[in-house]
Amino acid sequence: MMADMQSPKKGFHKEEISEATSITTPTEPTVSIPGPIDLIERVAKGDGEIIESREAVEALRRTEQRLRDVIDTIPTMAWTALPKGSVDFVSRSWLEYTGLHMENLLDSGWSTVAHPEDLDRTAQKWEAALATGEPYECEVRTRTASGSYRWCLSRAVPLRDEVGKIIKWYGTNTDIDERKKAEEKLRESEAYLAEAQRLSHTGSWAWAPATGEIRYWSEECYRVLGFDPHGGQPRFETFFQRIHPDDQAKQRETAETALGMKADFEQDYRIVHPGGEIRDIHGVGHPVLSPSGDLVEFVGTVIDVTEPKRAEEKLRTSEAHLAEAQRLSHTGSWVWRVPERNALHLSEEWYRIYGFDPEDGMPTWEERLQRIHPEDRAKWQEALDQAITEKSNYEVEFRILLPGGSVKYIHTVGHPVLNASGDLVQFVGSSTDITERKQAEEKIRQSEMEFRQILDFAPQCVAVLGPDRDRTRLYTNQTMLDYFGFTLEEWRSSDRRKYYHPDDWERLTSETQRKFLSGLPHEYEARFLRKDGKYRWFLFRWNPLRDEQGRVTRWYAAATDIEERKQAEQRLHNENVALREEIDRASMFEEIVGNSSRLHAVLSRVSKVAPTDSSVLVTGETGTGKELVARAIHKRSRRSSRPFVSVNCAAIPRDLIASELFGHEKGAFTGATQRRLGRFELAEGGTIFLDEVGELPAETQIALLRVLQEHEFERVGGTGSIQTNVRVIAATNRDLEAAIASGVFRSDLFYRLNVFPIEIPALRERREDIPLLVEYFIDRYARKAGKSFHAVNKRSLDLLQAYSWPGNIRELQNIIERSVIVCETENFSVDESWLVRQPLASEPKGQPELSGRLAAKEKEMIEAALRESGGQVSGPSGAAAKLGLPGSTLESKIRSLKISKKRFKTTNPSADRI
Repeated sequence: MMADMQSPKKGFHKEEISEATSITTPTEPTVSIPGPIDLIERVAKGDGEIIESREAVEALRRTEQRLRDVIDTIPTMAWTALPKGSVDFVSRSWLEYTGLHMENLLDSGWSTVAHPEDLDRTAQKWEAALATGEPYECEVRTRTASGSYRWCLSRAVPLRDEVGKIIKWYGTNTDIDERKKAEEKLRESEAYLAEAQRLSHTGSWAWAPATGEIRYWSEECYRVLGFDPHGGQPRFETFFQRIHPDDQAKQRETAETALGMKADFEQDYRIVHPGGEIRDIHGVGHPVLSPSGDLVEFVGTVIDVTEPKRAEEKLRTSEAHLAEAQRLSHTGSWVWRVPERNALHLSEEWYRIYGFDPEDGMPTWEERLQRIHPEDRAKWQEALDQAITEKSNYEVEFRILLPGGSVKYIHTVGHPVLNASGDLVQFVGSSTDITERKQAEEKIRQSEMEFRQILDFAPQCVAVLGPDRDRTRLYTNQTMLDYFGFTLEEWRSSDRRKYYHPDDWERLTSETQRKFLSGLPHEYEARFLRKDGKYRWFLFRWNPLRDEQGRVTRWYAAATDIEERKQAEQRLHNENVALREEIDRASMFEEIVGNSSRLHAVLSRVSKVAPTDSSVLVTGETGTGKELVARAIHKRSRRSSRPFVSVNCAAIPRDLIASELFGHEKGAFTGATQRRLGRFELAEGGTIFLDEVGELPAETQIALLRVLQEHEFERVGGTGSIQTNVRVIAATNRDLEAAIASGVFRSDLFYRLNVFPIEIPALRERREDIPLLVEYFIDRYARKAGKSFHAVNKRSLDLLQAYSWPGNIRELQNIIERSVIVCETENFSVDESWLVRQPLASEPKGQPELSGRLAAKEKEMIEAALRESGGQVSGPSGAAAKLGLPGSTLESKIRSLKISKKRFKTTNPSADRI
């Protein structure tokens, strides 16, 4: 009740209670009732009136009861609370509203009727009001006596004493459920309107011409006209400048006319969006006048009609194309009504075919009938009458006789159109001038012998065989005889088996035998031996000719040379293989991330060398992204549309690396059951990336040197040279100059590869890129894991930047991925135990001496392992297993360190196998 008596005082003072106890009701005169505090003061002061203690208490009770009776009679739910917020009184209307007793709502019992979802918010606002002494106001759903929840507005103000101390809180609760529902309905209505505008691309607006102010633009209006709704409503002139320059004069004229006449207007114009896109707009405006007839504003809509405009243009283009297609195909379309036989539509091409002038109007039925050749009228009329009777399609060929005496052959197709009652209303159809076709058919019939002669010069190999297929060979064209170098008689007596490729014969015999015996048309692909000893791929098609009893009397065969197609398919297959392998070997990240000067220097060198065909040697520690740089060079080169093939030389056994790079012939070694293309052939025209090139064995280095020098190579087990056009990009984390000094890497190959060196800095040398990389990897793996992080823990970021990163970017990637998996908060952090601080390696001093010591230590360890394994390198008990190295890598190191395995051989036969 007291909550509605708000004033700038933010509450009531004690002395105001006397005024509050002066009650005015519609049925009683105004009377002054002593307030409770006045009575107490008068008792305490003893101001001449002798009031017994019992009488004072009774007076206070009567006053309080009187106030409670007044409060209980008003519909607003009133309540009071102690200074600390504990409710000590609620009105009868609130008890009736909630269906609870007074004791259920006192103290903090009011919370039992608050909606669970609103309880925390309501409690927080009430506690804030208690703490600050500010008036309290909150909307909360309250459970009614029926058990349903309704929205209530709860308000409270404090009562203060003379020194401003709060001694009481007075509050009211008002049911606002109907208002809330009305607001929700209004919001839904506005949302429906906005969605309707969005779907129809229609925006609404209001414009005051007197001030030039745009008073209102709907959200869709911004989108249609290309403005940012967050930038505020533009001025009219700003909007006007968006109109296409060619449409501005017309738009201004329309606006001035509408202003002068205070009339509706409608116009079409074009809007140029900021990005340059042009949209077609249809605008409608309506004037709003004051009672005195003055123009107040214009309101209206703008509709984006770009798509309908384009559809209309497309339809016009389609109609033009249809007319052109009819002209080119000599086909005219028509529609005529059945009862009157009058034409409703005749296309331009129909007029041209029948020799009528469109300027003279549509010809009558009799005029059209006179055009039909007299000898064909009966046939034409019969087909038409039958179609009308049966309400069916009709198709007829006939001749027309033109005024000049020339004759045309016409093929007409008609389709009936029925009304809802099933009555035949009209026919639609087309008439095609088939004169040329008829003439062609006649020529074909007159020149069968000529056709056979032409067949001899056809590029396809054509043959006619008897029903037994191979035993009776009747005819073949000259193309086939020239291919084999035969005469017709030699062809008839030759053994066709020896002219098929051996790999194809057995397959074809099993696949086609059943089809030949069943007399089924079929086709297959096979290689045929040409007279020069080379095989070429052909597509063979077989079709039977049957007699009246269905027996096969002839087999017609046509063989088409598809060698070029097969080679193209093979190239495509090779590129697909390379592409799949490229995807499988996708680098650890998809983009080069960083802004450091060291990285910019690398990218600058990449951009300079990419357009050339020079060999590139990429060096750097493991995990720095050498393959990524190689891919960047390829993508920016002229070879970017061709394959990029990546080979990890360290991951392929030394005995197979030559076959992997250069391919092998069938039978080149045990297990080589068919020819295999090498990586250089798969990369033809593109780029091959040789990762860990320092691990290549000596014999493969020689073959690679030949490729770089001569641009040719031989397959393993092959005898012929294969020319290649491939750019070579190599990479290593080894010191190749030290390898040259130790004799394990060829210096001439090094100089061929090192035409353009690119050194990638370690991650610790470009620490300023770490925050960008961290952000990139967090985004990448968070999306995969379905997580979202709003910030990176500063402590973790400092640790990431301080870490020495011996594994470089690959190690950083792994740590970020692991942290994304285990992190459960929105603040991204990294387990500090994963980032054990390692002192940065100082600049190497005395590098030759250190390299010598390392080589001596390495040799000592290898010799010890060979001694323990009795000279055995591979196998479970071999030296490679003891050292944790691949057998091929250990073999390479044994050769480079000039270690003799024979010194460690034992008499144990099992230990002698390497």
